[in-house]
Amino acid sequence: MSEILLTIPELDRRMAIIRENLRELIEQATAYSGAADEERASERIAEQEEELERLTKLRDELSRNQS
Repeated sequence: MSEILLTIPELDRRMAIIRENLRELIEQATAYSGAADEERASERIAEQEEELERLTKLRDELSRNQS
């Protein structure tokens, strides 16, 4: 799906999912032992944070355009 077709409510929904993913990843990371597990958890958290930032910027742009 093209991001151009996304609505603010859809972006809000995706952002909520990512926030939940981050919460779960952080909980999992605290339970991991071993460098490989910790590194993978850190990578996944970073990926989710980047996606959340991207969606937040997109939502802000849409909000400004609708004003």
